[in-house]
Amino acid sequence: MLTLYDNLVSGNGYKVRLLLTLLGIPFKRIEKSVTNGETRQQDYLAINPNGRIPSVVFDDGRKLAESNAILLYFAEGTDYLPVDKFARAQVNQWLFFEQYSHEPYIAVLRFWRHYGNALTPIQEARVPELLDKGHAALKIMDKHLTKNQFFVEDRFSAADISLYAYTHVADEGGFDLAPYPHLRAWLDRVRQIPGYIPIFQNCGEEKIS
Repeated sequence: MLTLYDNLVSGNGYKVRLLLTLLGIPFKRIEKSVTNGETRQQDYLAINPNGRIPSVVFDDGRKLAESNAILLYFAEGTDYLPVDKFARAQVNQWLFFEQYSHEPYIAVLRFWRHYGNALTPIQEARVPELLDKGHAALKIMDKHLTKNQFFVEDRFSAADISLYAYTHVADEGGFDLAPYPHLRAWLDRVRQIPGYIPIFQNCGEEKIS
């Protein structure tokens, strides 16, 4: 059975958990703490040398890390990844946007404020920057959604899964979504997708390491 190394707090882990659930792919979920050094232990570094969540291990021992790469692997040949070459490139465009212009600000500030200890002076000094750049990403998304129900070809895809993961919990980092009506409507549409699971829902065969 496929093994997913995951953390229920992690939006990156949630991306994979959500897609596997939507596809009906059975998996064993192993919980790894992202705060006590578990992902930096040698046993986990042998699976993912970058020491991050998530990672998957296939039945034949092959390993794959990086949430968006995992999404693309499992979305291949399904309705979550378009057949058209240009549309597939658009999915990749949003996946790159998520990792470079979205996640480094929205996810990081969420972690600092919601799951970490008191912010350090250095972190406090960076908060305005993270808020500014995170809101810049949200504005781009909201503008795109003024004329689109979803991010690519007006249908739910891996691009939506990737962007939804940290956007729907952005308020936990202090991001007010009230100014983004089209974005909020899209969040509601994603929640109505058949088979949808919330971020903290356990699924798969769980094992705590």
